[in-house]
Amino acid sequence: MPQRPLKTAELQAVLWDVDGTLAETERDGHRVAFNLAFEALGMPWRWEVADYGVLLQVTGGRERLLHDMARRTDAPATARERLMLVEELHRLKNHFYAEQVRAGAVVLRPGIAVLMGQCAERGVRMAIATTTSRVNVQALLRAQLGSRWASWFEVIVCGEDVRHKKPDPEVYLKVLTGLKLGPLQALAIEDSPGGAAAARAADVPVVVTRSVYFEQAIFDSAIAIGPGLDRRDGWRPALSGEGRDPGDPVSLDDLLDWHAQMDSVSQLA
Repeated sequence: MPQRPLKTAELQAVLWDVDGTLAETERDGHRVAFNLAFEALGMPWRWEVADYGVLLQVTGGRERLLHDMARRTDAPATARERLMLVEELHRLKNHFYAEQVRAGAVVLRPGIAVLMGQCAERGVRMAIATTTSRVNVQALLRAQLGSRWASWFEVIVCGEDVRHKKPDPEVYLKVLTGLKLGPLQALAIEDSPGGAAAARAADVPVVVTRSVYFEQAIFDSAIAIGPGLDRRDGWRPALSGEGRDPGDPVSLDDLLDWHAQMDSVSQLA
């Protein structure tokens, strides 16, 4: 299908979340790496798939560890000891996560690379808006996009760059400042209720591409919700099937259309 030209009043930038959005990092990456860190320190703790889904209600790896320790009778007794253990576990987790990524255990979700390529080709700016650690972002995107991965994104804001993690809007406000754009000139792509809430609190419209852990979650005020960027069926609002196969990926033109119609489709749940 012919691509329609961009207009200056249209969408100017796509803001990408990382964990769950770019790749299924939570289930297949971070969770496994945490378990390897526990094992490396001789600890009997293990986070199963379902356990980790509950823990994802807490944003941030360090915060998740502290939350989990609060319920454990074999956790260190003092706050100082817990913080020291958290730092060591998190350091080891990042090491094991990077090893998994390099080994190909974590890859971009289908449709991501295609859509990024369309943005690059047609002058839609891109940014990273995540509260995961920078080292984890670097490990994933270097493995998937190559050594010049950072050149794809004009602004990259990670967990170390903010005081407050999602659902606080700080990460999105910093990205918008870096891009020198207003919130309605951008579009966030997220997978979790907390991430979507962070974008909306910054007045950035959101497209939700559901990840494994949030397949049944309820989202407020997204302009579109669907199962993944690699397919056209299952999206609300429905994507046009004219001249398309249901198995075709979501395109930049689809994002432009959703963005243009945001006032009429912003109350999906």
